[in-house]
Amino acid sequence: MNNSIETTVIGSYPVAIDTSSLMQSYYQGIIPSWKPYIEKAVTSMKNAGITLISDGQTRDPFIHIFIRGLGGCRIRQRAEVIGPIFHNKSITANDLAFVRSILPASSKVLGLLVGPFTLSESVVNSFYSDKKQLAFDFAEALKMEALCIEPYVDIISVDEPFFSNVFPEYAKELISIITKPLSCPTRLHSCGNVSSIISDLVDFPVSILSHEFKATPILFDVFQEYPSSMGICLGSVRSDNQCIESVEEIEKHIQRGKEVFGTQLKQIAPDCGLRMLPSDIAFKKLRNLVQAGENLYG
Repeated sequence: MNNSIETTVIGSYPVAIDTSSLMQSYYQGIIPSWKPYIEKAVTSMKNAGITLISDGQTRDPFIHIFIRGLGGCRIRQRAEVIGPIFHNKSITANDLAFVRSILPASSKVLGLLVGPFTLSESVVNSFYSDKKQLAFDFAEALKMEALCIEPYVDIISVDEPFFSNVFPEYAKELISIITKPLSCPTRLHSCGNVSSIISDLVDFPVSILSHEFKATPILFDVFQEYPSSMGICLGSVRSDNQCIESVEEIEKHIQRGKEVFGTQLKQIAPDCGLRMLPSDIAFKKLRNLVQAGENLYG
């Protein structure tokens, strides 16, 4: 495929987890290995033709992955903050190093971080009196995680789904804390209808903006009102239903993206994570996405 565009994912990928086997290993004093599940997700993405591949976020829902690994946090019925947030050790570097080790040299690795504002909005806060400070402490911890995973990835994506519902005045500063020390490219993903904040997002300190253009095609019109040099990851198949878009439908959608963004169109992807879809549906969506990209850019 022409290097002017990449086929990629947003993050999560559906893999059936044998929880009984994992629990049995745990109670036998054996540390369960997630590598078979990560490998299954990575292999499926690779076989679909995706060139920028994540670890599939197989361990947990994306909030819990990071809450489990950060100091000051715990998970009971919900994710909770019970003390000052701090970064102990890398949460995902080992998984990403494994992904890198099993991929061919032609494939690239996508590092994933849940955004600090989304974390601050998703937890039960039993410690911080200032919610803004909670978000900034999450940002500082995620900066350390980003530096830990940078050697293993080609790009780091920060996922801030809450931005489409609540957009704090300090949003840009939060993201900057994470991206400023990095030398690799960065991406910001915000799902939902972000029409009202596009004027702010086009000035964010990231390389690429990623949004749900398939589910929210009005974004094409709004982005035209705020031209910028920002790269775009074009959500091109829906992640919220099981309908498998045809290659022709996806081509038409990408063509619209080319008309609006031109050479700024850098990536095509699903609208959001695919975790909630059946694995065969997710695979077919990615396969058609790749074929459409090859038809237009090959």
